[in-house]
Amino acid sequence: MSQQFLADNLAALSRVNPALLAWLTATREGSSDLAADEARIVKNRLGFLDWRLPSGACLFETLSPQAVYQRWIPEESPERAATFIVGVNLGYGLHRVLTGTPDSHKVLALEPDPGMLLACLSQTDYRPFIAAGKLHFVPPDKECMERVIHQLDMHVFFGKVYLRGDTPSQQIGPAYARWTQEVHAALEAFTVELSTLRRKQDVMVGNELRNFRRASAHRSLLALQGRAKGLTAVIVGAGPSLAQTGLALAQCLETCNALVVCGFQTLPALRKTSITPHLSLGLDFNRTLESVYEHLDSDWAANIPLIYSTKMDACVVERYPGPALGLWTLGGLSTYIGQDRELVIDAGGNVGVAMFRFLACCGVSDFLLLGQDFGWRGDSVHAPGHFKHGRQVSFNPNQHVLLKDPDGGEVYSSVQYAASKRELETSIAQSGARVRNVWGGGAAIEGAPRISPDEAVACLVNLDAQPRSAFQAVLAECMQPGPRPVFEARSPSWTASLRNVEKRLARLFDTPAASRQDIHQTLLQVEAFLKQDPLYLPYLFNEVVDLGGLLRTRHTYALADLGEVRRIFKRVLSKVREMDRFLAAEIPS
Repeated sequence: MSQQFLADNLAALSRVNPALLAWLTATREGSSDLAADEARIVKNRLGFLDWRLPSGACLFETLSPQAVYQRWIPEESPERAATFIVGVNLGYGLHRVLTGTPDSHKVLALEPDPGMLLACLSQTDYRPFIAAGKLHFVPPDKECMERVIHQLDMHVFFGKVYLRGDTPSQQIGPAYARWTQEVHAALEAFTVELSTLRRKQDVMVGNELRNFRRASAHRSLLALQGRAKGLTAVIVGAGPSLAQTGLALAQCLETCNALVVCGFQTLPALRKTSITPHLSLGLDFNRTLESVYEHLDSDWAANIPLIYSTKMDACVVERYPGPALGLWTLGGLSTYIGQDRELVIDAGGNVGVAMFRFLACCGVSDFLLLGQDFGWRGDSVHAPGHFKHGRQVSFNPNQHVLLKDPDGGEVYSSVQYAASKRELETSIAQSGARVRNVWGGGAAIEGAPRISPDEAVACLVNLDAQPRSAFQAVLAECMQPGPRPVFEARSPSWTASLRNVEKRLARLFDTPAASRQDIHQTLLQVEAFLKQDPLYLPYLFNEVVDLGGLLRTRHTYALADLGEVRRIFKRVLSKVREMDRFLAAEIPS
């Protein structure tokens, strides 16, 4: 163990990675630990430096490092890829990837054992890789790990992220396999998120723009935060069980003092059970939700307030017969517009999850779930009245998954439903709220024990009326007119700036080979320019990604690349003018 390597590496990490140093400090007792770790570094029978386990065996006793790590170097476009290593041992695999890949290849390393990490840092000088930004050590903390993964967007878009779970390290303990699974899940979720953004961001932010004037016409929903304390809320979904459980609870829900909330698309199904909700929430950004109006009793819905995500299709919102209040949801324009002015929630990917998070934010800590099945039996996925009811769905193992009900029986589900159920379970655990599930045949929900309709009635009959009336009074105040923010137009200055840059690039592209470095630096400046405005950046997501692709996938530039740059600039200016029309001035009638 080289004390000089260790001291130098720790000094370098202290400057750029304080989170790792904080974890090491919190988990180490001092020099006695270091001496014990040093004693575990031995030469094995194959002649390699090795780490001795408490059992007396060594990590590489039966297989040489060369055999273990020979395939760790990506063969396809390593310059665009990244590697995430879980378990560094003495650095054999880490060193192979660092020295066998181009400088642009990012290497992330998570080592769950502090002694093992210090042993690795004592074997070689990692400072050049740390200083170049090529190597980043990740502390075994889920939040830190996810934050680092979210910096790999360009590698996901234009390359690949390789997850390398170190097999020899898994002899040390179960933490290595567990962290490999955690990283795999986080990478998978981030990849899906980016794929969705790439395909849907223009639609979602476009919807926010078209809803902006309407959503800004009333007072902020921020006034609702914490104003529902002491209130019991019933969150209603349109699962198949609603047909029975809803009817069983209809009379109680019409007379008790709970707040009944459902999703926008659940309204027609709820009407069939004779339950009138106090509030509805709309989330989905697709225009297919217009089909709900073919089943909706407009006279009945006229007195039910709709809180709609500003990412909903504006045409769907315009047709709603009752009062409608815009709710800013995480991502898109809310990142800037919502700063201290609006209530902004992470809506998740399901309206049931969104309702729970919204109401928890309002202060509700007592919930009943009704019709929240997250699955189905037979071939009916939704309750009667739902606009998708009647579409028969047969279980397909290639498309569907099996979940368990509270008795261990099988429930058919989709990947999306299963993911939403996990989201809800996580939200329940984080909220600390009391949640009960009026179960009627759906999947078991962790943190929400099942109760029968009769037990639900017993929970609801003696509720105090004051919390609901107080909450509804604040909600009524939110419906009053409020000032609409107006932002400064960007298109004049952006047009001038990008046209000047385009002229400079045109001159540089006359000699692309000789001007490669100047072209690259100019495009980097353009990328920084496009990212500098937090209000306009979300709508320019795809253009920023496309420009990033040019910057990070080209070793040389050709005249055809100038055409691509011009197309990106044209799309940028078109979007900026569109945003100015909605945000910076009155919309022409």
